[in-house]
Amino acid sequence: MKRSLLSSAFLLGALSLAGCGGGGTTASAVPPARPMAAAGTTVSSDLRELLSSGRASKVCDAPEPGDNATCFSVVLTQAGREALGLHSTATTVSGYGPSDLSSAYNLTGTGGTGRLVAIVDAYDDPNLESDLGVYRSHFGLSPCTTANGCFKKVGQTGTSSYPRTNASWAEETSLDVDMVSANCPNCNILVVEANSATIANLAASVDTAASLGAIAISNSYGSSESSSETTYAPSYNHAGIAITVSNGDSGYGAATPASYNTVTAVGGTNLQRSATTRGWSEVVWTSTGSGCSAYISKPSWQTDTGCAQRTIGDLAYDADPNTGVAVYDSLSYQGRKGWLVFGGTSVGSPSIAALYARSGDTVSNASKIYANAASLNDITSGSNGTCSVAYLCTGEVGYDGPTGLGTPNGFGAF
Repeated sequence: MKRSLLSSAFLLGALSLAGCGGGGTTASAVPPARPMAAAGTTVSSDLRELLSSGRASKVCDAPEPGDNATCFSVVLTQAGREALGLHSTATTVSGYGPSDLSSAYNLTGTGGTGRLVAIVDAYDDPNLESDLGVYRSHFGLSPCTTANGCFKKVGQTGTSSYPRTNASWAEETSLDVDMVSANCPNCNILVVEANSATIANLAASVDTAASLGAIAISNSYGSSESSSETTYAPSYNHAGIAITVSNGDSGYGAATPASYNTVTAVGGTNLQRSATTRGWSEVVWTSTGSGCSAYISKPSWQTDTGCAQRTIGDLAYDADPNTGVAVYDSLSYQGRKGWLVFGGTSVGSPSIAALYARSGDTVSNASKIYANAASLNDITSGSNGTCSVAYLCTGEVGYDGPTGLGTPNGFGAF
């Protein structure tokens, strides 16, 4: 599915603030919502077209020398927001907020209190805690700060010695903490900042997160598969800790660490309001990653037959930047800062990690998801490319590569 119809029912995240927790800005103080696009307007969701037209930008589009991993987030530019009929100022909140995501994925209740979700990213974001405060206040979520014990940021070795600042990775980190907040408002948040965006340093940071008590660890980054990737596999395997990884934003083709058979690999969808019983509809996002690993063996709980090795992925979550999420980041990068609209499979990894923690019953692989597939929204249409075995790149009934077993429908699968 190369094009996506955005209905006028995709509203700004500022619209629905009820039920997001106590404190912060009240709904009456939030500007009124507008439709994302006029009914009948066709807007391409294919990332290549969005990038070439200047309507979106890859957040980690300029890697530092020596880096071999990239983050998997995509941000709408001013032109992209205007194409959807959105105001493009840094103070206007657009995109899905916590109540929208709770509605779309049937997230009810107040679980997760005190449970620790870790986020592993590269480089330092010096404004992270204050930016998180803006997001949570706007959406009526209780404060999550160092002072109240909810928020903690450490460097790669677990100390307050942080790496140097990188404004593009700061956007990724802001996305990650906002999505943990949206999906588990009562969870505590730990951010581990790797010294650089190499798999070696990121893997070491996962080990640090595990040592500091996280019960779920999100990783919104990756690189192409190689024969050396098995070297870092042990870092993504910690007993009793759910480790989530984004599939990537380049369409069909395997990436690591999503390829490891000890993680939950998270793909992406286009998520829109609809006149269905659920009230929402999803199809495969055309640029989500999926694939068949060349180096990692198939786990016993994964039984598809079109890939002899590990099949990517396991679950999915909203990822299309045209149906993206609201994020606040104040560290200017390429002239953008403030309230932004993000997509990419980076949206899904911290979201699924938060849902694992909110459920309170984590395991160190995706086996529980496969045992509880009936508790997911099965995504049955859309494609992320061409492949020799159709389900590896096309949404189908049951399991498929781009969306795995489906998207969250409450906490039954977790």
